Amino acid sequence: MSAPDLIEHEDGNKDDNLGLYRRATQDGAEWWRVSVGDRPETYRLEHGADDHDNGAGTVDIDLVVDAENLRAKLKKWRREGFAIEREVAHDADAPTRIAFMPELQRASARMLAAELHDAGTAGAALGDAAPDTVRVGNVDVRCGAAHPLVPRVNPAYLFPARFNDIVADIVENRRVMLIGHTGAGKTSLIEQVAARSQHGVLRSNMNGQTTVGDFVGFWTVKGGETLWVDGVLPTAMREGLWLIVDEIDFAEPSILAALTAVLEPRGRLVLKEKGNEIVAPHPAFRLFATANAVGAMSQFRHLYQGANLMNEAFLDRWRVYLLDYLLPAEETDVLVGTLAPHMTRPLAATLAAIAADCRAAFAREDLSSAFSTRRLLDWAELMLRTGDPERAAGPAIYAKVSPEDAALIRGIIRHHIAPAA
Repeated sequence: MSAPDLIEHEDGNKDDNLGLYRRATQDGAEWWRVSVGDRPETYRLEHGADDHDNGAGTVDIDLVVDAENLRAKLKKWRREGFAIEREVAHDADAPTRIAFMPELQRASARMLAAELHDAGTAGAALGDAAPDTVRVGNVDVRCGAAHPLVPRVNPAYLFPARFNDIVADIVENRRVMLIGHTGAGKTSLIEQVAARSQHGVLRSNMNGQTTVGDFVGFWTVKGGETLWVDGVLPTAMREGLWLIVDEIDFAEPSILAALTAVLEPRGRLVLKEKGNEIVAPHPAFRLFATANAVGAMSQFRHLYQGANLMNEAFLDRWRVYLLDYLLPAEETDVLVGTLAPHMTRPLAATLAAIAADCRAAFAREDLSSAFSTRRLLDWAELMLRTGDPERAAGPAIYAKVSPEDAALIRGIIRHHIAPAA
């Protein structure tokens, strides 16, 4: 295989770039392996060298890059004489890996067909009166009953394809934990699914002031009578509400202990203070948690002072998803959709780029404050009203951060927006 055979598509079909890239050397061969990364839109690159005497070499470089960086690497490899190989002949595990995906696709298709059959059978048993559902992303979610705690629908909210697995887990009544930086939209994702499917939502913020009594319940005296008051957990379980435990990495150990039993399949809550009363969950009850510095986000614990380290046994009871900020193109759509018809796409694209640069500075720890979509929308709305980005940034951004952060954000804004003449 010669160097011109190297495949690099410009049409966005990035899967064609996966594989092993090799070039012959005097002693053997040098290679790069490209595979899908753990996070969306990322790729894992592994490098190694084989020699005639010792055979296959070990991986000496292992890194993760984005799509733009991968494209640059592919061009560099083409110039250096690397060519892609679809079959990894020297790798003894390659036939197993190659056979795995077709087998998985067949199993997945069988599972989907079985689910569709079960849904049809259930509908026939009910006289073809299937339960009311609403489409969220590409997932059908069963609708709940009207409730005062149903959140308001945000019509401009986007459900990218990467959210489909989360919505499917909600339908299957999995315990879902969303982790990510402040302002990444963890809570709003759950609320917008609930808003569209008409489910009431309770939120409990683990801000250091929330006690196990607030969470589980307590006895109190009213009018000379001793009464039990349910906390948010038994209230949600009895009434079939969706409970979001915000910032669970700041929760007291006693609260986590109360949650552990409920996290089990068909888990029940035992109210020891109320004579060991058992609270069984309503079928519509769902349990969620959000966190800033757990699992894959643990490296940022120093940015979230007071966050607790959670053990793997507790995390294994959840489906844990890493939620990042919206991509600039997605945030552009949100700005246009929310502030139409006044917000044009060129204006929105510039504002989304500014937000992306601010978040990159936060990730580098050049900024001490995150830049949420909510903050961006507030700034954009005030900017449309005043016609002045700098004036609008005062109350929407600068007054909310330190003087050092304000100076850096001001520099980022001026890099993208030239001052008016």
